Amino acid sequence: MPTISRFYGILIQMYFGDHVPPHFHALYAEFEALIDIRTFEVIQGDLPDRAMALVLEWAREHRDELIKDWELCVQNQMPMKILPLP
Repeated sequence: MPTISRFYGILIQMYFGDHVPPHFHALYAEFEALIDIRTFEVIQGDLPDRAMALVLEWAREHRDELIKDWELCVQNQMPMKILPLP
């Protein structure tokens, strides 16, 4: 599973050929959340409140890039890196 971004101890990853809806995995310490790219709703799991706020802020800024990366992963191609939060 490629890591497409990393910031404040949070890893953002996508899996090749993953299930729909289009989503990404956010990992922080022992926590993991799957977040829908279209709605930013948590599909599964959870993160601490502050980490979740950072992930959602980042995702809103990079929605178009996330969609492109999802499409690459569906085709089993390497997704592009996405800039972290500053």
